[in-house]
Amino acid sequence: MYHSRAIEECWLEASGQFPVLLLTGPRQVGKTTTLQKLCEPGRSYVSLDDPSLRALAREDPALLLQRTPAPVLIDEIQYAPQLLPYIKLAVDADRVPGGFWLTGSQQFQMMRGVSETLAGRVAILNLLGFSGRERRKLPLDVPPFLPTRDQLAARQSTAKPAGLRRVYREIWTGSFPALIAGPTRDRDLFYSSYLQTYLQRDVKDLSQVGSEAAFLRFLKACAARTGQLLNQSDLARDADVSVNTAKSWLSILQASFQVFLLPPYHTNVTKRLTKRPKLYFLDTGLCAYLTEWTSPQTLEAGAMSGAALETHVLAEILKSWWHRGKTPRLYYYRDRDGKEIDFLFARDQLLHPLEVRKSATPRRQWARQLAVADHLSQRPAEGAVVCLTGRTVPLDEIRSAISIALV
Repeated sequence: MYHSRAIEECWLEASGQFPVLLLTGPRQVGKTTTLQKLCEPGRSYVSLDDPSLRALAREDPALLLQRTPAPVLIDEIQYAPQLLPYIKLAVDADRVPGGFWLTGSQQFQMMRGVSETLAGRVAILNLLGFSGRERRKLPLDVPPFLPTRDQLAARQSTAKPAGLRRVYREIWTGSFPALIAGPTRDRDLFYSSYLQTYLQRDVKDLSQVGSEAAFLRFLKACAARTGQLLNQSDLARDADVSVNTAKSWLSILQASFQVFLLPPYHTNVTKRLTKRPKLYFLDTGLCAYLTEWTSPQTLEAGAMSGAALETHVLAEILKSWWHRGKTPRLYYYRDRDGKEIDFLFARDQLLHPLEVRKSATPRRQWARQLAVADHLSQRPAEGAVVCLTGRTVPLDEIRSAISIALV
């Protein structure tokens, strides 16, 4: 059963402007399925998962492109970066928009090769698992999430109520299409198989990881810290690896779209770069599996309940932007007095605060928490608290408590 993706419109628009398009994202989020659905008649398909085609692409890339000339969809381009210079030559010889569609599941060597070889010729978009709207087949022609009245009103008219049980079932299940629209029903077996594939293919391709068991231990330590400030020394100690190894492996998790590091906001840009980011997993189902929560009910009642909800909101925010070809200027804020705001959206010299609360009863004192951001921008900006309420409740003149269904 195919679920439409918000990225489709953006992809086709970009295909009319750029000769090369690259769709990146973690494994099994539907990159190939989506692009095959969008393929026009006459576009050929090459999967570099096929060992024979991969060998040909590495040993004689010119011959492969002669066999499958543009327009072509080339899947898992990271397996044969030798193709990139030949794609550049083909594009420079005949700059036809949308000639080459590429997919890739890694960002390290692949992205370095793409940026160096195809600069000015390629549009790069990111795809994650299903968003809440994609999962429920709601209208996708809504703007990226921003906690302002206009943006929230555009989402309100087509949102569906989200209660506690449904929210945590979705968090526990995760957003991989195979678990939502595919034949897979055994969630634990899916994630066990996913980890095996991830460890044996992506991790080994990206770095010389000596011990898969040690890397898996590191992965679990990261999952236990989702929604928390990153402390690499503590992380290294708990995973029983050196700090340098922890830094290297964290880069692997970022490059393979398993984690996202949210930077802090500071009025001094230099300090923004040196302060610690917050660590988030990009799929809550994988995070819950790694931290061994056996059901949505135990996750909701457990110690990670709040962090899981915050992680879910962060992932939904990123999907709402990335799946429309945009990147949010998104931060968290914490000052010396311990005052903190979960998310800050920087837009047009204003900072829009967003808090996440596991509560179904809005409280007016929440507005004071959001007001911590008032002194950071030109004037107080609209903001919101995401919670489990069934309706939008004003907290003051410019801030509201909103349903998690609007994210």
